[in-house]
Amino acid sequence: MEAPSSSEGRWSRVASSLPVRNVQDLAACGEELKAETLQRYIRMDVQDGEVLVERSGEVPVIDLGRLLDLQFAEQEADRLRFACEDWGFFQLVNHGIPEEIITNVRSAIHKFFQLPLEVKNAYAQLPGDIQGYGQSFVVSENQTLDWADMFALSTQPPQARDMRYWPSQPHTFRKSIEEYSSELMKVSHSVVTWIAKTLNVDPKLMEDKYVSQFFRMNYYPPCMTMAEKVLGFSPHSDGSFITLLLEINSVEGLQIKKHNTWIPVKPNPQALIVNVGDYLEIMSNGKYKSIEHRVTINANKERITVSAFHVPPLGGVISPVRSTTEEKILYKTMGVEEYAKIYLSNKLDGKRALDHAKLL
Repeated sequence: MEAPSSSEGRWSRVASSLPVRNVQDLAACGEELKAETLQRYIRMDVQDGEVLVERSGEVPVIDLGRLLDLQFAEQEADRLRFACEDWGFFQLVNHGIPEEIITNVRSAIHKFFQLPLEVKNAYAQLPGDIQGYGQSFVVSENQTLDWADMFALSTQPPQARDMRYWPSQPHTFRKSIEEYSSELMKVSHSVVTWIAKTLNVDPKLMEDKYVSQFFRMNYYPPCMTMAEKVLGFSPHSDGSFITLLLEINSVEGLQIKKHNTWIPVKPNPQALIVNVGDYLEIMSNGKYKSIEHRVTINANKERITVSAFHVPPLGGVISPVRSTTEEKILYKTMGVEEYAKIYLSNKLDGKRALDHAKLL
């Protein structure tokens, strides 16, 4: 199948990443993991900010079933507003995705990462593309690297899919990804509709802000020798409207930055983790903020997740919406592609990309 020619398909070619060594393969080398081998992964900022393990249970939990129930909708909407304002993150339960579809996609992604390296490399990123198996945000030969491998796919709309990257192994992979992707579109519609209501914004203004979907499957190998000195994902906010994350296995690693401290997110196998992205921060004029987060590494266990980034069409525009005429506008009106290029063409560095959208 030819590469997609639609504007949605161009999403994957807004930026590219330099090729680097496969981390899963490196982690399997065992005796080779000397300090000099790990030098590009060791970082001095891992210990920046206290980690408050005791607060891991405080991350808000939102029940989609209650939002859709007239008896509880108003109360749950208040909880959703608090989650978006105060945390920028929440765990979504009773999301309605059939358990069979969740089980199947978890199994397919886990099996993919267990394939031999030469098989996975058949789906490696091509020059100028961020789809495929490899890395993201590697823009120089001397930057510190994250301890992770990624496999990225454009999944929605269907015409944006480049089937050259869609594996035939495991044999369940394509069907599982398609079914899960379709279910997530329903969930994102419900979530965004309720977010609009909590902002007193006409939901029609948001109905095109999450129509493009991009999957990034993440594999974080254990690092037995220096887990406390590497990161699976550098601190960053998401260049999305909203992100929905599914943990394939229940290994802790995600941490949210709140008041200059890091709060771990305790895995919940029944939940999707949802977070506010940069585009939603711009559109809400800063009422809902995208939050810095990072991924730490376990010394003994692998961590596997799949992030679904829901974004506006590449040819679209994102602009702040005021609740009153007196409200000060804090962000520029920007082309979606303009912001995407800024975000994807640089290494991850907290929320620095969003500085380009702020009015002085």
